[in-house]
Amino acid sequence: MDDQDSPARLKRALNLPLLTLYGLGSVIGAGIYALVGEIAGVAGYGAPLSFVVAAVVAGFTACSFAELAGRYPRAAGAALYVQQGFGAPRLALAVGLLMTLAGTVSSAALVNAFAGYFTNYVAAPAAAVVVVTAIGLAGLAAWGIAQSVAVAATITVVEIGGLVVVIGLGLPSLAELPAHGADFLPAPVGNAGIGAVLLGVTLAFYAFIGFEDMIDVAEEVKDVRLTMPRAILLTLGVSTVLYALLMTTALTTLTPAELAASGAPLADLFRAHAGGSGLGMGVVAMFAILNGALVQIVMASRVLYGLSSRGQLPAILSRVHGGTRTPLIATAIAGGAVLTLALIGDVGGLASTTSLLILVVFAGVNLALWRIKGRLSAPEGAYTFPRSVPAAGFVLSSTFVLRELWLLVH
Repeated sequence: MDDQDSPARLKRALNLPLLTLYGLGSVIGAGIYALVGEIAGVAGYGAPLSFVVAAVVAGFTACSFAELAGRYPRAAGAALYVQQGFGAPRLALAVGLLMTLAGTVSSAALVNAFAGYFTNYVAAPAAAVVVVTAIGLAGLAAWGIAQSVAVAATITVVEIGGLVVVIGLGLPSLAELPAHGADFLPAPVGNAGIGAVLLGVTLAFYAFIGFEDMIDVAEEVKDVRLTMPRAILLTLGVSTVLYALLMTTALTTLTPAELAASGAPLADLFRAHAGGSGLGMGVVAMFAILNGALVQIVMASRVLYGLSSRGQLPAILSRVHGGTRTPLIATAIAGGAVLTLALIGDVGGLASTTSLLILVVFAGVNLALWRIKGRLSAPEGAYTFPRSVPAAGFVLSSTFVLRELWLLVH
């Protein structure tokens, strides 16, 4: 029997389309459904450019992850990359635990957000909705990687469909683009302030966080050395196109002030073009929230599994069930952590630290690849990038970390 098909191991069930949809489900999550207004309020008509610049910033780190996934195609990848780069098992363990914490906190925040949406439409105790949702998502993650990713992929199609509908309805408004051309361009050519665009970049960057979750299912991907890098780059590319189109059509439909004042900007955009209540977009937003929470539970459980399989956490966490081919105990712990954090109530403050944790990991991973490339050649056939790519990724990620720490202190 082939090792990769052994009941004692994770099942390789993910191909390029499924993995890309898994990545898009993590990146194009609930955030973009609320982030449109915030970025428009900060960057004004420079918001589409903010998304493009943010994609370039995120792209350096995405390329680093793509190369490392080909070099070391294992679960808990970020921790492994840091260990290979620095030869420090404790530092690697810290990175893995940071990823797990970021995933569970993010998922808990999303579960609470779903409960808030749900109780707006259905009279039900929020705590009961939280419990049922968290247990249901953990159960789905435990059921099987093929099943959980298939559900996530289906929801992702719905999420993307919602964005495409709003973009499609707004395409006629692009006829107004020539009249606003100068507004969309940065000074001195146009009217968009450079400072405002850069502030928008800071917010837009967070809309791209999520591709790093893809590496944690590396041991469940077919032909992982080629499939994983392609899926990461495809995810970033598709996200960038959708975000830029969405912001452009939004700003040719409503003013930046109108978008900034909206609590549900996509629903307002839908109503502006098609009329009605916008309930459908609210339902799509709920699906997006559930999808993000599910992806984070899967990610956190695979990080625990990967750390355990390398002897950095108790061996019980790397036990794989012979029927589901998933790490049930690791999944139960991840799901329990999500449920506990969600029931605490105000996880908003904790959720705001998720991006900071991820950026710290980004900086460490980029520096690790820079060190690895200085002494080791890549395996034959693996994706490679110039050494300047991880260097730029480290500088940019570190800059964002310092900015976030400055904001926390002040």
